[in-house]
This record gives sequence, C-alpha cells and structure tokens, in this order.
Amino acid sequence: MPSHAPAAVSDLERAARARHWRRTQRLTAALLLVWFGVGFVVTWFARDLDFAFFGWPFSFWMAAQGGVIVFVVLLAVYARRMARNDRRLADESGLDDDEHDDVAGAPR
Repeated sequence: MPSHAPAAVSDLERAARARHWRRTQRLTAALLLVWFGVGFVVTWFARDLDFAFFGWPFSFWMAAQGGVIVFVVLLAVYARRMARNDRRLADESGLDDDEHDDVAGAPR
C-alpha cells in the first residue's frame, strides 16, 4: 500500500511560505482597513461630510454608489494581488507549473 505521507519541506520552501503568509496578512489588513473606512467611518460621520460631490451630498453618494464601487475595486485588487503573491510563492519555492496548481491554489 503506497504511503501518502507529505514530502519533507525544505527550509527554503518553509521560508518562502512564511513570506507568502506575511504578504497575505498585510494585504488583508490593508484592504480591511479601507473597507472599514468606507463602510463604517463614512456612515458614522455622514452629517459632518455634507458637501456636494457630483451634484449630490457626499454621504448620500457614498451610500448609494461609492461604497459599492469601492467594494468591487477591493475585490479586484485582492484577486490580482493574491494571484501575484501565489506566483511569487511558486517562483521562490522552485515549483513547476503542475505543482503550483496544487500548492498555491490557482493556476498561472
């Protein structure tokens, strides 16, 4: 019966995965901060943010359109940056394309 034990992970690959995880955490924290600013801070200070923006009060515009636009942009930024981050992991780990699909989660 074949053994399905995981292969030994080299120190180089372990360090590459640690850098990948740190980059992922920083990206997630930065995008969550933007999300919080748009989703909560603008709503909290809506009365104070009373100036015209494209002909509408800024707080109304953010609630009706701006927040949705920012959230979609956040999703696109996250997808692109994580794809690049995964490619960097594969390059730093020295994996070929077939192994990259299994380890990093997305094909090149």
